[in-house]
Amino acid sequence: MNKFWNFSENEMGRVLHLNGTIASESWVDDDVTPQIFKNELMSGTGPLTLWINSPGGDVFAAAQIYNMLMDYKDNVTVNIDGIAASAASVIAMAGTTVNMSPVAMMMIHNPMTVAIGDSKEMEKAIAMLSEVKESILNAYEIKTSLSRAKISRLMDAETWMNAKKAVELGFADSILYEPAPHEDGTVQSMMFSRAAVTNQLLLKLADKKPQPKTPVSQLEKRLSLLK
Repeated sequence: MNKFWNFSENEMGRVLHLNGTIASESWVDDDVTPQIFKNELMSGTGPLTLWINSPGGDVFAAAQIYNMLMDYKDNVTVNIDGIAASAASVIAMAGTTVNMSPVAMMMIHNPMTVAIGDSKEMEKAIAMLSEVKESILNAYEIKTSLSRAKISRLMDAETWMNAKKAVELGFADSILYEPAPHEDGTVQSMMFSRAAVTNQLLLKLADKKPQPKTPVSQLEKRLSLLK
């Protein structure tokens, strides 16, 4: 079993680090790994500080960890110091308070899978992805209070947010440390959609139609034959 988490303690209390891919192997049909995580989580008491730096991974593992953290009796402070993308962003929503480093990023998108089979199997896969999206929407909605329609659009677009934008939208509560101000004394919020960037690039490529070559004059042709 490859553990992607690490529990420790310091003078401030309990600390949990989630680093790298969440569950390099799926937790589906795995009763051992989730129970080990739960045993470690529930082995102590007191406020818990969770540091996240993860590109995401198994959405079912993330769902179980989210539920365990929501069920934890004391406050859970989530600090995102690198990236909380995909499934990792779902886990972050379990924080009583969610903080982001001024240089951290959060990304949300639609769930993905790999399916093999006939049209019926493809329909089942589509239905499954729709239900998984609805479950993820629940976590985002509880934390942000945004409408499900707006969150769904953000997921469709594969949205990346810096710390300030995440706070503006409610995915985070505050920014860690002191963010470096711009010349006007403000910190810019930034959000971009991978889908929008891709579409803009495709439109630009479509506009660049091949230009017809300038015809060579008969005189130029004759001169070239004489060389």
